[in-house]
Amino acid sequence: MSLPEKDDRERILDEECPGPRDLESALANDKLSDVVSQSPLTVLKSTSLAETVRLMQKERRASVLILEDGKLAGIFTERDVLMKIAGRGIDLERTPVAVHMTPDPFTLPSDANVAYALDKMVHEGFRHIPLVDDDGRPTAVVSMRHLVEYLGEIYARELLNIPPDPKAQSFRSREGA
Repeated sequence: MSLPEKDDRERILDEECPGPRDLESALANDKLSDVVSQSPLTVLKSTSLAETVRLMQKERRASVLILEDGKLAGIFTERDVLMKIAGRGIDLERTPVAVHMTPDPFTLPSDANVAYALDKMVHEGFRHIPLVDDDGRPTAVVSMRHLVEYLGEIYARELLNIPPDPKAQSFRSREGA
């Protein structure tokens, strides 16, 4: 193939499939272990709701994994606080988190790819997916926020390399911003 033909093919491919190829590659090839770096926040099933919520606030985390015999038994999230706890007159000091956790949550191994996790989150409505090892012990939690930030960094690098379009009109007002 001659050089001009190759350039034409690449131009046509860019027009038909706009967007960064690195982003597509990250979705298909990057592992969840590349996305998540901190260890999961964990408590035992017998831990009180009050202590669990205090721990989530202190650590600034939106979820906590519930353990039984060192293995994942459930997940408790900020959504659970809003939907199951708030305004219900529950004694937070005496009620164990196990009463209001989501038992046996969907899990993935840390070597699952980003695209699969993103697909499950979008189609199943998950905001957090625990990552577990072969023995069912939690190793991390991947959140929708983690995935968006991770992919956003890749996309931002690609966008920084696109020259500005002098014909594009800027917004005339900030209404709705």
